[in-house]
Amino acid sequence: MKLRSTSFRTFILYPVLVVAWELLLHGGRVRFEPWFVPLLAWGYLQYRLVGMYRIRRGGGGPGMDTPPERLVTSGPFALCRNPMYLGHIIFLAGLALALQSWLAGALALGTAVWFQFRVQRDERRLVERFGEPYREYAANVKRWIPGLF
Repeated sequence: MKLRSTSFRTFILYPVLVVAWELLLHGGRVRFEPWFVPLLAWGYLQYRLVGMYRIRRGGGGPGMDTPPERLVTSGPFALCRNPMYLGHIIFLAGLALALQSWLAGALALGTAVWFQFRVQRDERRLVERFGEPYREYAANVKRWIPGLF
């Protein structure tokens, strides 16, 4: 089912829902701030390109339904343990800012909280799969933002 797909929700469903909501809220008009379009592009491209990199380097499939066969610690994964998930959050923040939408902001915040729980589950699975090499990687590379947290 498409609704189970995080990428479908982030990049298709949520933008459609937000635009529809904003049209209803503002009498058929959508406020749009083009200065934030680069955030939308950055988030989507980060998700897409990092995903292709992970599959090429680590095998497996998108997400953890088909987990990687090899631990990937290079490229964007040398800076952040979850660059694909971070791409989702950047995209949704861009959506909120570009459309000046409280609904999109709430979706971005809710998605960030949901990803935090998902990451904790994913990390347990990666420790089971890769053991000490993953523990060492996690000790040296921040979960979300390089150098911060």
